[in-house]
Amino acid sequence: MKGTIAFIVLITCVLSGFANSGVEVKINPIEIMIGEQTLVEVKVHAAENDKVEFPTFQPRQMLVEGVEVIAVQKPDANTMLLTLTSFDGKLYYLPPFKVKVNGKTQESKNLALKVTEMEVDTTKLDKFFGPKDVQDNPFMWSDWSLSFWLSVLMLLMLALAYYLYLRLRDNKPIIARIKIIKRLLPHQKAMQEIDQIKADKMVSSENQKEYYTKLTDTLRKYIEERYGFSAMEMTSTEIIDRLVAAGDQKSLEELRQLFITADLVKFAKYSTMINENDANLVNAIDFINQTKLENQPTEETVKPQLSEEDQRSQKMRRVLKVVIWGVIGLATLLFCYVAYSVYQLIN
Repeated sequence: MKGTIAFIVLITCVLSGFANSGVEVKINPIEIMIGEQTLVEVKVHAAENDKVEFPTFQPRQMLVEGVEVIAVQKPDANTMLLTLTSFDGKLYYLPPFKVKVNGKTQESKNLALKVTEMEVDTTKLDKFFGPKDVQDNPFMWSDWSLSFWLSVLMLLMLALAYYLYLRLRDNKPIIARIKIIKRLLPHQKAMQEIDQIKADKMVSSENQKEYYTKLTDTLRKYIEERYGFSAMEMTSTEIIDRLVAAGDQKSLEELRQLFITADLVKFAKYSTMINENDANLVNAIDFINQTKLENQPTEETVKPQLSEEDQRSQKMRRVLKVVIWGVIGLATLLFCYVAYSVYQLIN
């Protein structure tokens, strides 16, 4: 290769002796690989007022067969730059460039350009493959558009779920706790009041009216809660008649006598003996013990009453929760469908 280059340089120098010294031409580099570029500089030595006319070249024009002009530049009035390339490996003779100076043609020296090819190991041709045909674009918008828009819809639904969650978080819950109240059975409350009468020693008190009023009120409350009618607003006779109609004959005679004695004391200023007071107290206790119902619940569930605003707030919270979970569920289904569709497309 070095010998070839020296030969080219020698030819160039010999030919340059016949050229007009007014036009100077240079090529750099003088040897290129296929597809590489070289630069040719054409420079005219002329006065400032001389009219210089360079030959006309166009990009993609063939300077000689096998050598192509890539670009043409004129940095000043006396200089022209040509960018050349070639795709065929051989030694090219470049003819002289003819430049007119004040209408007179002057020629440059001759040039030579060596284009070398890539060395190929012909013993291993099976490892080299030719150009492939143009392949179809595997990406088709029609195949991916559904997955894309469903993904956008999924993101919008997740954004909606997050917004509803913020609304739910800001809307404080209405806590309506159900209270469990332990209550005394009717006979238990009546016995507590009778125990209080005993503790206050009202049996032996001189104020018999207070004693019988307290005792009969205790029995009326017990009967009202036990049998379910308004004994507090009824007369003694009406109470006995209702008890008879209810079919409960236990201790009714003693209870009747107790109510009669109480009415006499309260309204007729009747005076009783201590033993009579004791007997009436015992009769009251016997009536309670004989008519009491023990197998009844002792706990009562009390549900608080919410205002209309609280009820609306609770309803709104329930609706928000249902909508949030519904949106999340749909978004999850969309995600699974999109993931499956993408998997089918890429496999």
